[in-house]
Amino acid sequence: MENSNQTIKMVGALLVGVAVGGALGILLAPNKGSKTRKKIVGKTDDLKDELEERFKTLLDEVKKEVQNAREKAGHLILDGHKK
Repeated sequence: MENSNQTIKMVGALLVGVAVGGALGILLAPNKGSKTRKKIVGKTDDLKDELEERFKTLLDEVKKEVQNAREKAGHLILDGHKK
């Protein structure tokens, strides 16, 4: 489970970095307001897609961890009944 917590923290830090870097890059670029707004919308869509993909990956990892925990619990129960 500690590995999952580290993964969550790493994904969160990465996403914050991407958001801050993207926002600064867009806002400091010398473009008209309409172009800047279009860029912001595009970056927001990209970030949303990235978040969805990383969330799906994280969810798959959590499901695997839960399945492993269930299997271990089942083995412990069987071992307890044998003794």
